[in-house]
Amino acid sequence: MIEGLFLSGLAMPDLSVFQYNAVDNIFSMTVATMGAAALFLFMARSHVDPEYRPALLVSGIVVSIACYHYFMIRHSWHDAYSLVDGVYKGSGAAFNDYYRYADWILTVPLLMVELVAVLRLQPAKATSLLTRLVIAAALMIALGYPGEVIADPAKWNERVIWGALSSVPFFYILYVLWTELTNSLASQPPAARRLLEIARLVILVTWAVYPIAYALGGTPDALAAKAGTATAANGIIGANGVVGLQIGYAIADMTAKAGFGVLIYLIARAKSTKTASGEAYATA
Repeated sequence: MIEGLFLSGLAMPDLSVFQYNAVDNIFSMTVATMGAAALFLFMARSHVDPEYRPALLVSGIVVSIACYHYFMIRHSWHDAYSLVDGVYKGSGAAFNDYYRYADWILTVPLLMVELVAVLRLQPAKATSLLTRLVIAAALMIALGYPGEVIADPAKWNERVIWGALSSVPFFYILYVLWTELTNSLASQPPAARRLLEIARLVILVTWAVYPIAYALGGTPDALAAKAGTATAANGIIGANGVVGLQIGYAIADMTAKAGFGVLIYLIARAKSTKTASGEAYATA
């Protein structure tokens, strides 16, 4: 079943130099963004109160994991294409998109941890919230995986079923995060409230990209192309579709991980007692 996460070299659509470089450059940018965010978050831990440092540590781990996986995705992209007469054609090597899914398996639960950690809720409430979110995240990934690896157009209905089942914990996570962030606003320092409102919107907008891409990649034409039995030149699996999906995923990941990590830092900074009172941390 794992072959469904690989787009075979035969199914790779031809790309213009511009299209190929657009994806390659966004992958390069994502690697650099995740790596820079990791360095920033690890080094910034000394600029917040000790109780908020675990949130920044987890956030730094998230972008470090993403940096590694995007490095591997870019390497696989290079292997999957060869320049022939001014056009990039499939080399015969598979483009391994599994790295991105492996990234989500690791980073989605950790994103829940960093958010709950920076909220600094009462211990019992934080434990209950984190338990629910991590279980829901695990279910979302576990239920989405069987549908993601389907590459047989005849099993399109099965993919739809798995996608629908995965959507239940997905929307549950969004609902819980939105309501809990909203409910926590009154107990947060004024300087942090606006940042938490922004965090709600970042979660809602960036997470919306993933089910849309899952649905587009599961059309019958897309599954046929994945299986190597057809090439839907005008469909989502065609050149524009491949480019659009890869760029969309990369931008969403940069925002949901690196951008969100910076927000976590700003929230922690706003809630830290020294910075809130105008004091400065030692830079040593």
